[in-house]
Amino acid sequence: MFVTDSLSPSSPLGRPCRHEALLTLPAQEAHVSAARHFAADLLETWSVPASERDSAVLIVDELTANAARYGREHMSLLLVLDDGTLHIVVTDSGMAVDRRRPDIAPDEHGRGTGIVQYLAQSTEVHQTRGGREVRACLRCSS
Repeated sequence: MFVTDSLSPSSPLGRPCRHEALLTLPAQEAHVSAARHFAADLLETWSVPASERDSAVLIVDELTANAARYGREHMSLLLVLDDGTLHIVVTDSGMAVDRRRPDIAPDEHGRGTGIVQYLAQSTEVHQTRGGREVRACLRCSS
């Protein structure tokens, strides 16, 4: 596990502080709970209100579960709190996923991305050279 956390001081204009933390783990389902606990503890330290923290932790759980399931080697969780917006970025080293798998019943899988889209103000998915990157943004009151 590799963790970094940084804090930038607030600007002279009174703009909120920028917090940033990165967690890198093996892409294994056993490590999803570590990512979830990391996010919960960190967001509490950053004074993110409980209701928004709960939503963020659920988003982290869903995105890291997908990264663990489809990633090959590692996954990374980047959390950035800047100007009242929490950016959640999960990357993995997996290939593109065919979203329409006929061998899996629709009621058994596929809810995670719907949950993320419901909770987040915006979501993006990008296939990169090294894998996949999923971004979710969540407004946080202070």
